[in-house]
Amino acid sequence: MIKQIICLVIFFAFASLAVASDAMAMHISEGILPFNWAVLWFAVAAPFVAFGLFRLQKRASVDLSFKPLVGLMAAAVFIISCMPIPVPTAGTCSHPCGTGMAAILLGPSISVLVAAAALLIQALFLAHGGLSTWGANILSMGVLGSFAGYFTFRLLRSAGMNITIAGFFAGLFADWATYAGTAAMLASGIKGDTPFMPLFWKILISFIPTQLPLGILEGGMTAGVIVLLYKKRPDLLVKMCVLRPEEIRT
Repeated sequence: MIKQIICLVIFFAFASLAVASDAMAMHISEGILPFNWAVLWFAVAAPFVAFGLFRLQKRASVDLSFKPLVGLMAAAVFIISCMPIPVPTAGTCSHPCGTGMAAILLGPSISVLVAAAALLIQALFLAHGGLSTWGANILSMGVLGSFAGYFTFRLLRSAGMNITIAGFFAGLFADWATYAGTAAMLASGIKGDTPFMPLFWKILISFIPTQLPLGILEGGMTAGVIVLLYKKRPDLLVKMCVLRPEEIRT
């Protein structure tokens, strides 16, 4: 079962490479944000990471199999978010994120922790993002992506949508929320004396040619993983509180 999930994730990750050009620095690159803005985003992101650690320890204390699942999701998020498509006008890259999928399965708080770990490894060993911008990248990809995906999934499920549709839109909006946040952080940090909103819209629009199809791809990937689990291991979805026991078909 785990092998099938990994194969599905890798398939969608490599599918994104089919439209990628030569790689350049991705996420919000080192040194782009002024010191005061970098510190601000660290301060905003830190409580979410701390709460993620708390939730991880609490759930792992009652379920010994939980940490291996978190490790699997961390590996998946790392692979998925390592597929850069340059956006020259924005000073960063588009890429799928994987946080919508992680948030549905693990909860948004632990998904933030997973994203933080993936971003740190990428900054240290792949020069993607940076240490000074780690807080900003956690906030955009980890916090905004995870909570947007999680609440989209829950809202659609409460409205009676099936898990395929809910999973698709969760992945889609998690991806797009990440890039709306990235555009806002870039515009805040580099605007100087110019108005914020015109620069924000300029950066956000520059993401559309790459992020529109990538968001759809990520929606399909997220729905695919959830549906695969539903067909093969629905008990895991019940265990992770994605489904109620009565929702499992006989």
